[in-house]
Amino acid sequence: MVIDFHTHVFPDKIAEKTISFLMENGGIPSFGNGTLQNLKEKMRDSGTDRAVVLPICTKPKQFDSINRFALEINGKDGIYSFAGIHPDCDDLDEKLRYIKSAGFRGIKLHPDYQGFYIGEERSYRLISKALEHDLFITIHAGVDVAYKNDVHCPPAESRRLLDRLYGGNDAEPRIIFAHLGGIDQYDDVEKYLVGMPVYFDLAVILSMAPKEQIERIIRDHGADRILYASDYPWSDLSNNLKIMRSLKLTDEERELILHRNAEGILNP
Repeated sequence: MVIDFHTHVFPDKIAEKTISFLMENGGIPSFGNGTLQNLKEKMRDSGTDRAVVLPICTKPKQFDSINRFALEINGKDGIYSFAGIHPDCDDLDEKLRYIKSAGFRGIKLHPDYQGFYIGEERSYRLISKALEHDLFITIHAGVDVAYKNDVHCPPAESRRLLDRLYGGNDAEPRIIFAHLGGIDQYDDVEKYLVGMPVYFDLAVILSMAPKEQIERIIRDHGADRILYASDYPWSDLSNNLKIMRSLKLTDEERELILHRNAEGILNP
């Protein structure tokens, strides 16, 4: 069983335009056209059984339309979707109650594209409220290719957020820092985040970070808090899985990362 915990798809009518914009803005290649059908084809070809879609509200007014699409695809044909929400949305409690009642297991935040820093009060307010509603929170962490000189969620600030949320006490992990805790900031991840009560996902970093460091972070943080992920369409699913299976892990660690941890989140 393989569950990819970090993918992105868009409604067919805007997928081509959105992917083209993101490719140009970030200067990165795409390995798919961003449609739901294409994701399913890539899953089938790579041997990926299920996938989690992570929508991003870049503006508060997108809440209804983005979550309407997310609700349409959630729980069907091996696809799960988180919900999208923006820190500047009105009536956060009401919107989070809707997200929970609609059956979404979590929300996705992207500080760079949503225009906030992880240490801001509005960030803390939304994340703390989401935790109160028993939701998981996946957060883009580290460098984003479109904002290379302005990192909105660096590991040191993520640690300050965790200390504020949990007061230094251990907690059941419900926050997922994407990209192994921070793209291109893996030394700081080891310094500030390894061992904290959070998940890391492996989206896009399997082909970017030093393999030895990935293995060390998995070992030191604990395989029970690592989620396999590709970041489709910004990663090739087949190659991603090939690299994942080449890591020096025990069979138990591999099973936890590839599906068991994800199953615990998606099917409580």
